[in-house]
Amino acid sequence: MDDIAATPFVDRAGELAFLEEQWMREKASFVVVYGRRRIGKTALISRFLSDRQGLYFLATEESEAQNRAAFRLLAAEFSGNELLASSSTADWDLIFKALFDVPIPRHKQKRLVIAIDEFQYLAKANPAFPSILQKIWDTFLSDKNVMLILCGSSVSMMESSVLSYNSPLYGRRTGQIRLEQIPFSHYGAFFPGKSERELAERYAVTGGVPKYIEFFESGNLNREIRKNILTTSGFLYNEPAFLLRMEVSEIGSYYSLIKVIAAGNRKLSQIAAALELKQSGISKYLNTLITLGILEREVPVTEENPEKSKKGLYRIKDNFLRFWFKFVFPRMGYIESGRAGEVLEQIKQNFIDGHVSYVWEDICREKMWALDFKKIWGFSINRCGRWWDRELEIDIVAYDSSGFDMIFGECKFSSKKTGAAVLRDLEQKAE
Repeated sequence: MDDIAATPFVDRAGELAFLEEQWMREKASFVVVYGRRRIGKTALISRFLSDRQGLYFLATEESEAQNRAAFRLLAAEFSGNELLASSSTADWDLIFKALFDVPIPRHKQKRLVIAIDEFQYLAKANPAFPSILQKIWDTFLSDKNVMLILCGSSVSMMESSVLSYNSPLYGRRTGQIRLEQIPFSHYGAFFPGKSERELAERYAVTGGVPKYIEFFESGNLNREIRKNILTTSGFLYNEPAFLLRMEVSEIGSYYSLIKVIAAGNRKLSQIAAALELKQSGISKYLNTLITLGILEREVPVTEENPEKSKKGLYRIKDNFLRFWFKFVFPRMGYIESGRAGEVLEQIKQNFIDGHVSYVWEDICREKMWALDFKKIWGFSINRCGRWWDRELEIDIVAYDSSGFDMIFGECKFSSKKTGAAVLRDLEQKAE
């Protein structure tokens, strides 16, 4: 867990409070923590365990037997159980029970935290492992003063192996956290002294993923883009492949779909036409990417039934993936032939108008909710989003449940000053 030390621990107050609440339960707790790679799950668990007695185990892609042996040795060292250390034939049942057979002298606290990270590797190595753990929980752990944390980076596998109705572990958890990206409102904590403009430009590349942010801590954004994204050995050059490989098998199909959306094809009919496929043939892929938090389906904020709306548009929700598929994926041939400098120049030409300006709209909508929380408007908004029809588009429309009080906004991010004409145009559209 030492590799997370370089990035400051930012936000996550709500998640820590929830873990604290689970810790204080009178009965045993079973918490599931999951979310995409690099999002900060291990950092969250590490922070929670910093002043508590706990056993942290990181599962690997090795066989179940290798993982069980590693867990046994860790449990033996943690508990001081010499018999367990020498018992190479101990099964999972025996290992968990041994943790409670010998008093743990390190702390006076009686409650024990057992955290298993990258749980999906155990479920993949042995599909029956969730059933094994279910038996251990039902017959033993649920009666102990214990807090069990299962953590995983594969959203799809954690949902199917732990959270879904068909999972043997269904109904056992006492709570779950799907860890999301750090919002822009907390982004400045990573870069003290940076202006809001500088923060917005960095956020447009890294999003709120702590591990990505760690690689953009220097003062020169273009230099960091070239070093970390436009170099074949760069940390983020192949990150989308690693991210998707954990979740889906047909990476090529998903790459093609995300690419055409990044190119500006947002309607279902446009996406299907660009891929030369029937609309029914891509629905499964779109729904999967939405579940993974990579895409979202956006409808005008005034639509009363979003699920049935025919005005839905698809957009890449993740800032880094939006940047990568727009600027990097179409030019990988240039990068791999040593022409990364040309790619960087092309990015510079389109970075603000073609990318940051759209991210800025998301930031502004986030700010609307923050201002509502501070009761700035004189009324409470319960809807805020983009609105459009066949002719007009408004970046922000926010209103209360009655619909009588409304706010209209235009979001501009440019190197030039915005003139009063933008306001006049907005007033006309608002009517």
